[in-house]
Amino acid sequence: MFLVQLALNALWSWLYFVWQLGAIAFIGTLVLWALILITLVMFWRLKPLAGVLLAPYLAWVSLACALTWSTWQLNPQILG
Repeated sequence: MFLVQLALNALWSWLYFVWQLGAIAFIGTLVLWALILITLVMFWRLKPLAGVLLAPYLAWVSLACALTWSTWQLNPQILG
């Protein structure tokens, strides 16, 4: 599961900065957010501290998702 998250995280940079595909980058952050939440719950069930330690990562991706949305909406001519 972590390798999928890592791949999506790397793909976001290419989608957003290189290919300038704002909508697809936003969808990618939503999928990444959901995968992190699933991982957090799985870890929480095994060991609650492990789940808690993933919370900052989820918060960071939440911020990235909000920023991707807002810059995409403010710059539709650039980020299509």
